[in-house]
Amino acid sequence: MVGNHVADLVSRYGEGSSMVPGELTEYIKARQGYDYRHHGRAGNPSTDFVPDEIVDRFCLLGPPSAHIEKLRALRELGVDQFAVYNMHDAQEATIDAYGEEVIPALDR
Repeated sequence: MVGNHVADLVSRYGEGSSMVPGELTEYIKARQGYDYRHHGRAGNPSTDFVPDEIVDRFCLLGPPSAHIEKLRALRELGVDQFAVYNMHDAQEATIDAYGEEVIPALDR
């Protein structure tokens, strides 16, 4: 999870704002003590820092078809900008999958 970016959003739009879901506000409050030296790496000893509920709601995981499905659902809700934070151990494979499968599928 990109805690610093989320913290900036909470700071900018305010706690309790309709612009920022309460789950993200609570997540940011709990981030004290997170060790960013392991961020995005397989075997990260701090995986319990990000609860499953946050991952399920705010992250894209799995094969390209899962990314496409979630991004289409978000687009139907009116989201028109997406950012890919490619901070993990399979960066090239992710970029390749987005170029070959995800972006073309969203173009339709």
